[in-house]
Amino acid sequence: MICLIAMTQPKKYNPDLSENLIVKITFQFSLDIVRFTELLESKRKFVVANQLIKSGTSIGANVREPQNAESKPDFIHKMKIAAKEADETEYWLLIANHADNYPACDELLANILAIKKILSKIIASSKRKQSNQESSN
Repeated sequence: MICLIAMTQPKKYNPDLSENLIVKITFQFSLDIVRFTELLESKRKFVVANQLIKSGTSIGANVREPQNAESKPDFIHKMKIAAKEADETEYWLLIANHADNYPACDELLANILAIKKILSKIIASSKRKQSNQESSN
């Protein structure tokens, strides 16, 4: 009986992650990428749409995963993967922005630059904390 009740109750978003700025921003960015790729697909721009949906939504997934990292190096490694996906996403957005007959994506470009800066700061501060911990041991 307990299992049936648990299955029928809606799942709640983890309140600890809802306050995490980068998790929130990258989740919203993923939703924006989904909308933009649907627009691209409606205009038959399938190649760029396929690349963008993969890399653009991967950022948020890769940011979320290290929230349960096993160690500081594991956290840094996973955030670096998110940063690489952000770089790739920026590339595809630039292609779309400069190609003829593609919808504008200036806001998405501004958002990806902000995400890249935040990820860079997180990685740099995590590396500093890691080296401080190593030197104090």
